[in-house]
Amino acid sequence: MIDAVVVGSGHNALVSACYLARAGRSVEVLERDTVLGGAVSTVERFPGHAVDRGSSAHVMIRHTGIVEELDLAAHGLRYVDCDPWAFAPAPAGSDRPGIVFHRDLDRTCRSVEAACGPREADAYRRFVTVWGPRSARVMRSFSVPPTGRHLLSSFWGLDTGSGGSDLSRQFLGTGDALLDEYFDDEPLKAALAWFGAQSGPPMSEPGTAPMVGFAALMHTLPPGRAVGGSGALTRALAARLGSDGGAVTLGDAVTEIRRAGDGWAVRTDSGRVVTARTVIAGCHVLTTFDLLERGGFDRARLDAWRRRIRVGPGIGMVVRLATDALPRYPSGPADAAEAVRGLQLLVEDRARLRLAHGAALAGELPPRPAVLAMSFTALDPSIAPPGEHQVTLWSQWHPYRLSGDRQWSALAEPETDRIVAEMERFAPGFAGSVRHRHIQTPHEIERELGLIGGNVMHVEMSLDQMFMWRPLPELSGHRVPGADGVYLTGASTHPGGGVSGASGRAAAQLALADSAGGPVRRALGRWRR
Repeated sequence: MIDAVVVGSGHNALVSACYLARAGRSVEVLERDTVLGGAVSTVERFPGHAVDRGSSAHVMIRHTGIVEELDLAAHGLRYVDCDPWAFAPAPAGSDRPGIVFHRDLDRTCRSVEAACGPREADAYRRFVTVWGPRSARVMRSFSVPPTGRHLLSSFWGLDTGSGGSDLSRQFLGTGDALLDEYFDDEPLKAALAWFGAQSGPPMSEPGTAPMVGFAALMHTLPPGRAVGGSGALTRALAARLGSDGGAVTLGDAVTEIRRAGDGWAVRTDSGRVVTARTVIAGCHVLTTFDLLERGGFDRARLDAWRRRIRVGPGIGMVVRLATDALPRYPSGPADAAEAVRGLQLLVEDRARLRLAHGAALAGELPPRPAVLAMSFTALDPSIAPPGEHQVTLWSQWHPYRLSGDRQWSALAEPETDRIVAEMERFAPGFAGSVRHRHIQTPHEIERELGLIGGNVMHVEMSLDQMFMWRPLPELSGHRVPGADGVYLTGASTHPGGGVSGASGRAAAQLALADSAGGPVRRALGRWRR
């Protein structure tokens, strides 16, 4: 019997494995895929191109301290700052310049003033001044268990301004309301709303104000691009794990998790059975339920949990492109490279976001795709052959289930044409630069990456499924009631989707604390909660 089996090799699962192995525990990671890392992985899609399968820009993990704690730089991980971290081109037909969001606040305010006027520049400075410290506290809350005590300590001492009641109202408000409070210019509000919407929910939902406010933190530490592709983080975690004696098995899916005496028996597709004192499940929470059910866990309890967890209609689709040139925006800065080093926010008004989200709820395609572009060969030319580039187009929202009898197999190509055409609106000539394309519909995202319903956040990031409610109140502490020794990690758990690693660290720390105290400590822990 080994100390721990980790199911899945997403970055949170690998972070858990690394912390366990660093503590001297024997650990094996079991992964169904032949590629390590889940959505944080990079493969050759086109000749000579290292293309991300899921995430591309890493934001949260750079704020958690995990990279430093695990000394991932010594295992090959290197980040390049996305600076500027975002660019919002001017609306079509406008003679105003686009907005360049630099890490440097003064330079950003000058760009906002040139595009939107001095009042908006002053408002943006106030927005960053107020929401920068607030967003730092949100990040602090992401790195601790989602209990009332921990959340209170994360925000304790924060300047309440007009009082605690008003502060809580602002945190629980909508992103749209926050933007309307600070700004008048609709293209500026649309750019910030589109940035906030990358968490999943539309900015019309309660509790989304902090998602918009998170933009202020980009002036402290912007998104980072891992040199060699998003999978460089996974490779560094695997190297760290191996250096501490951990093992990884690929291409052998776990088929059940079953109680075996004081531990657990984890069976794989090949018929292998690995027994361990602890199991950390880094796959989708609904997949974990399936594995437990096959192992004899109470089906009625699992069904009750399944009914209460909301995956949602699907978030979007991705188009990965190989091109012979980077996009060129007529409204871009004099240094054209500044427009393409970070996120390119191709939305000029929030009505488009609302229409796209409403259409997805009805199983319809967006009337006009809302597109986020990324072209990281501008930062890291090593991911493409000389003279070639990569552009990723993320389009939100696209439903997993289409209305009527329509199928994604028939709509993938024409919808990709519409997404590329949207890029063409803002960067004329772009369509002619495309040489290869790889399409990831919501169904393809589910098939390849195990992301049920095509939701890259696992379950919806709405207020009632965040913090101590993610994915459900009784599961929010990473433990599975009735299955002592089984822990949950990954985007299904606090703090949710995105590349943070915080869930993986929290699950490992909990498992280590429980194992140090044995059954008595685990029982006391449950009683205290």
